[in-house]
Amino acid sequence: MRSRATLALAMLLGACVSAPRSVGYEPARRPAQGQLRPDIARSPLGATPMSAVPVAPIVGAGGAVQAGVVLGPPMSSLPFTRESAERALIAFRLSCPSLMRRLDTSGLTRGADWQPACAAAASYTGDARDFFSRWLEAVQIGDGKAYATGYFEPEIAGSRRHEPGYEVPIYGRPADLVDVDLGAFSADLKAKKIRGRVEGSNFIPYYDRSAIDAGALQARAPILAWGADPVEVFFLQVQGSGRLRLPDGGVMRIGYADQNGRDYTGIGALMKSRGLLAPGQSSMQGIMAWLRANPEQGRAIMAENKSFVFFRELVGSPLGALGLAVTGGVSVAADVKFVPLGAPVFLSMDRADVAGIWVAQDTGGAIKGANRFDTFWGAGEDARATAGGMSAHGTAFLLLPIGTAARLNGQLSGWGNGGTPAQP
Repeated sequence: MRSRATLALAMLLGACVSAPRSVGYEPARRPAQGQLRPDIARSPLGATPMSAVPVAPIVGAGGAVQAGVVLGPPMSSLPFTRESAERALIAFRLSCPSLMRRLDTSGLTRGADWQPACAAAASYTGDARDFFSRWLEAVQIGDGKAYATGYFEPEIAGSRRHEPGYEVPIYGRPADLVDVDLGAFSADLKAKKIRGRVEGSNFIPYYDRSAIDAGALQARAPILAWGADPVEVFFLQVQGSGRLRLPDGGVMRIGYADQNGRDYTGIGALMKSRGLLAPGQSSMQGIMAWLRANPEQGRAIMAENKSFVFFRELVGSPLGALGLAVTGGVSVAADVKFVPLGAPVFLSMDRADVAGIWVAQDTGGAIKGANRFDTFWGAGEDARATAGGMSAHGTAFLLLPIGTAARLNGQLSGWGNGGTPAQP
């Protein structure tokens, strides 16, 4: 889902081949059945975050180990609810095979480190809070100062056919888009990839958003469906997956297939820097309202985000970067250089709705750095209202196998968890 080069919402402050038209910018002339109510943002309930372990921040750290790893507070002191723990345990259990199999690019853990906790999770039936306290420890990366945004699975008006009122093409992966693993050419470039296309004997960048909107993908990419509103389709790319409400009332689900390789530009930050957004208008809802009210400027601003996402039709739940179903209120996107994909994380934020245990099951192009998270809220109007205005600050602790901080540092630092995992 957000393994795509997408774009957290706060970073916005981030078949036959048919011939596409240049994207129009008129409002839909015929809304689909079941279209959502006007956009609304939710006023959050405030909260006081926990204090982080005092450490001197390391600027420019390229990964978790370089940022610094200290043992956080005892698990018993983390104020997570039983409900939060139970939902997180289900997601953690689902992620365990990947945790034990995948290379942890954060450098924090090895697959074998997770084996005891995962083995226990497979058959655990007791209080989920006790499970996390028994098998995992709280670890702080860097200064622990966290920032969280939100994303959701949008539902927008769309049609499988190009017909009046549905003028915005939603593309599948182009046939001439090439992914290059640079690590195959140099060890220094391990885990680095680029995307582009071949023109003659040269490998060049792929078409950017402006070129694609002008019809550059004609006969190059399948058109899966047609959207009714270019602003909604743009934000569908921000989310990386969603539902199309079809004219007959049916639903077509689509998810991330690939991206054009161009850098992402958050248009919200762009608009804010230019004084285009009034105070309190920097939420997703506020940005969308401005784009619709200023169509010509809006189209030009969206084009400044050269990144473009391609989709595929989905059956079932939206999937995250692990290839597993993501769950609203539980799954979170993180930077794999700082967080093992599949690991739990405890967030203590200035918004009560974000506090609790989440599981890192996704990634995002705008989700970069230590303690940067994008919380997933599911589908529907409630999810849209929460995610659209999500901007929370606080403290983050990764929940890692007991002994991780000691192994990495050679000795315990921070407050100390004490003890070893009790046997089930």
